[in-house]
Amino acid sequence: MKTLKTNRRDFLKIAATAGGGLLLGFHFTRCDSPSKMKVVTDEELMAQAVNYNSYLSISPDGHIVIFSPNPELGQNIKTSFPMIVAEELDADWSKVRVMQAFLDGEKYDRQVTGGSGAMPHSWERLRKAGATARMMLMEAAAKRLDVDISELSTEKGQVLHSGSKKKISYGDLAKDAAQLEVPEDVPLKKVKDFKIIGTPIKNVDNKAMFTGKPLFGLDIYKEGMMNAMVKRPPFGMKIKSVDDEEAKKVSGVTEIFTFGDNVAIVGISTWPLMKAKQKLKVEYEPKNGKLESSEMHNQLFTDLMKNGKAQVMRKDGNVNSAFRGAAKVVSAEYQCPFLSHSPMEPMNFYAHVKADGVELVGPTQTPDRARSAAAEIAGVDVEKVSVEMTRLGGGFGRRLRADFVEEAVSISKKIGAPVKVTWSREDDITGGAYRPAVRYRFEAALDKDNKMIGYKLRGVGMNAGNCTRENNFPSGSVDNLLIESIEYKSDLTTNAWRAPITNFLAFAEQSFLDEVAEAAGKDPVQFRYELLDRAKNKPVGEIHYDIDRMRGVIELVADKCGWGQKNGVGQGLSVYFSHRSYVAQVAEVRMEQGNPVLERIYAATDCGIVVNPTGADQQVRGGMVDGMGHAMFTNMTFRDGAPTQKNFDSYRLIRMKEVPEIEVHFVDNEIDPTGLGEPALPPTGGAISNAIYWATGKRLRNQPFIEQEELKEYKIGQRA
Repeated sequence: MKTLKTNRRDFLKIAATAGGGLLLGFHFTRCDSPSKMKVVTDEELMAQAVNYNSYLSISPDGHIVIFSPNPELGQNIKTSFPMIVAEELDADWSKVRVMQAFLDGEKYDRQVTGGSGAMPHSWERLRKAGATARMMLMEAAAKRLDVDISELSTEKGQVLHSGSKKKISYGDLAKDAAQLEVPEDVPLKKVKDFKIIGTPIKNVDNKAMFTGKPLFGLDIYKEGMMNAMVKRPPFGMKIKSVDDEEAKKVSGVTEIFTFGDNVAIVGISTWPLMKAKQKLKVEYEPKNGKLESSEMHNQLFTDLMKNGKAQVMRKDGNVNSAFRGAAKVVSAEYQCPFLSHSPMEPMNFYAHVKADGVELVGPTQTPDRARSAAAEIAGVDVEKVSVEMTRLGGGFGRRLRADFVEEAVSISKKIGAPVKVTWSREDDITGGAYRPAVRYRFEAALDKDNKMIGYKLRGVGMNAGNCTRENNFPSGSVDNLLIESIEYKSDLTTNAWRAPITNFLAFAEQSFLDEVAEAAGKDPVQFRYELLDRAKNKPVGEIHYDIDRMRGVIELVADKCGWGQKNGVGQGLSVYFSHRSYVAQVAEVRMEQGNPVLERIYAATDCGIVVNPTGADQQVRGGMVDGMGHAMFTNMTFRDGAPTQKNFDSYRLIRMKEVPEIEVHFVDNEIDPTGLGEPALPPTGGAISNAIYWATGKRLRNQPFIEQEELKEYKIGQRA
């Protein structure tokens, strides 16, 4: 068994509850303290419990409450986190109740949902929480039975004595366990002994969602609460004048005022606010310079790609020499548009600015950022701002920002009352923080033996900092390599969008590698194997990915799809490493009545130990559907600083009939879990575009696919 040392400061409080149960407040970040645990009264416990990072409680009847600290937006963390605690605790899952924790900035170092980092960050911490509680319960049982602890075992919320066959429930032992000191060394289970981890567990919020219980920010209602909507300016513009005479006549509207370059409309409910917003007349003027448009962006990309000053992100070997001596050079450019996050639940937030602090309630991926923004606007210390997290109706990175929180706090402060700000779908699409547009240019040099001896990538992105991932494959497998990045500062607000940067870069890289493989006369799978073998046997510079794990997912997906063995089917491969995980996909396209039809996509994922197969399967499928929909159909264009798409009638998303069959497989290993909320999205576009090429002979280098000239003759996307 793996042994992990437990420090006493990992546990904040141990005490008997009012009903005689055990409460363990687990501190995820503190360590190395010799201080002993303090037993507190029931009153002290209840006063302090809400400030814990995370805690589990055991009631006398054996029921266990586990608090989940991270925001839940559909990544299933609210289910998988408690599963890990319950596994090491040997709990009866049917008696586990899960609750969402409040923000506690003092005690959490990563109470965030983003970057697919929650699971790798918390894996051992959560295991230690359950294992330590289990050990204390066993010690309590050993004292009661007057036996050595080695004679005891646990199962489904009970301690078992092998000699006498006696069983004592955790509930019966909870009060005694509360009096014990926290053990410093706790054994963790071997993977082969897992009983909860690795089994399909339904989402703990399913029943509440299916029965319409108030879980989301839009469900929030509090006594005395006002509602507000906001009219925002086009990007790069400011208010010149406001005519609100007609808007104020709408029944249910209580006041209209400006804050910054926004106009707030406050009232009793959202419907009159929406009507008033339509009657509001606001004239804008540019802040400075020319307003941005899609035509301007295209020209800008061309100019910067040709003459822009680039930052060298990685350079191996002598690239110029390799290209001068090349027998063949392959080059291509790829471009992607802006995209809206467009989660199912539009932005919203509740704020109540009081004399002594601020109360915040709503959906946020970064509760600490929301708290800091609220404190600054309200002019109070951050300790006086409370944040209650609701379940998020999607986020994809959009709710990493706090602009909607800032609006709610600003309006509440102005009107002196609690308020909930609600964005309409049009607000969400036209006032969002978008996936930044980007263009990439690739070049590859082949020698006379068709070996890739040179590789160049130059990227131009908007507000994205480094728009490349210079250490990802094929870096390390090419003797001469140059990767450069250019950034343009745009007035358009951009933000991390599911699998930032790699959501398009993976498509471009994997499509280009297929082009190089074809030019070299090699099978796409074998070409990647060749590069991986070179990275393993003769690495160039540092290798930042696991070669064997990347090869492993390729081998798995190639086996499952029957690579190269099907007649009349165009197969396209794409493989990518992002957020610590490896995903390989193969798309299959068949020509039907002269049109390419996406029939099936296979996915092989190596994310380490799969905590919850149900949640993991949904994450992979969801990421793939998101990836294929945006690669094939979705586009966001601008004219005079304003989006030309305003709702789903013009902002095209994938439809259910356009989703192909998806077959999901996982690599079975005992590696600690890695990210899964994002890694399945990046490879999807490349797999589809490569499959379309092998079915039609048409190379796709820009997204969305349906708008490309190469596919104008086809009706793409329709399944028979």
